[in-house]
Amino acid sequence: MTYKPHELAEEFPEDIEVLQHLKATRGHFAVLVDRYNEVNGKINRIEEQLEAASDARLEDLKKERLTLLDQIGRMIRDARAVGA
Repeated sequence: MTYKPHELAEEFPEDIEVLQHLKATRGHFAVLVDRYNEVNGKINRIEEQLEAASDARLEDLKKERLTLLDQIGRMIRDARAVGA
């Protein structure tokens, strides 16, 4: 299995400053980022075979990560549009 860490800095390399600003100023955004990092860490541990999980559990986690990534991306785009 090809391992890719999916860190937010890699997903949004041109928006590092926006990510940091939103995390520091918007509580909901910070919660989403924390949850993303938690889910992403679980996926990474499963893919590296450091933690056991069923295929269904791994797929559920990947779907959650994608949903969180979409929400985070939307908030970054919105912040960029208003110059935050």
